Amino acid sequence: MNGKLRVDGMRVAYGRREILRGVDFTLGEGEMAALLGLNASGKTTLLRAVCGLIPLNGGDCLINGRGYLQSDERRRARLISYLPQRHSRLYDLSVMDVVLMGFNPHISLLASPGKREREASLEALDHLGMKDHAGEDFSLLSEGQKQLVLLARALVQDTGLLLLDEPDSALDYPNRHRVLSLLRNLLKEDGRSALITLHDPNFALAYCDKLLMLRDGLIVRDQAVSGSGAGELRDCLSLVFGAVDVIESRGRFVMLKA
Repeated sequence: MNGKLRVDGMRVAYGRREILRGVDFTLGEGEMAALLGLNASGKTTLLRAVCGLIPLNGGDCLINGRGYLQSDERRRARLISYLPQRHSRLYDLSVMDVVLMGFNPHISLLASPGKREREASLEALDHLGMKDHAGEDFSLLSEGQKQLVLLARALVQDTGLLLLDEPDSALDYPNRHRVLSLLRNLLKEDGRSALITLHDPNFALAYCDKLLMLRDGLIVRDQAVSGSGAGELRDCLSLVFGAVDVIESRGRFVMLKA
């Protein structure tokens, strides 16, 4: 399984206001890319467009060389898992029920998840430290716990491409590292790809393979982290965040405000 993504000339507008003006980038097998940009730069719009929730004004998206945006929602859900910043309210559902929803694209409409799906759901919850909450009411969890459960649902959906919109936003510091480390290792193991928006560029530098810098409706830099020097990464991040410095500490890069 893999999720090689290519975005060619993506244009998206809300009415007369063009948000994305010809976005181009590729995402390779097993690669995790950070989409970085200022508030209201179009990061969420780009993710929603890639998964087919917003129509394009121009351009196309391809997975493994094939277009998919004209496919129905169920087929797209077999190709792409999407974790938005804000989730719809879910009541009277256990944590297990919420995770099992990730299997909906893969089973017939009248079928119910079975033993195999329940075991996979428990395994995903266990990876994220939420196994002991499987029988609890999802609506009573903290926002951080809900985020972990929804991530487990995205993982069991078992798609080649994950689109994650600030998946760490409601998490405490240790869980941010735990989740991003888990994602990075998972992608390397099974060839999945992920496009992830992050508020803190330092998490992108620590865990992502490359940085996609979004400014003025365009990807203005596609920069690999590994193999790049501090100066290259400084120049890349400065395109969006202004005057910054990047230093290397204990084998990792850190962005500082200049």
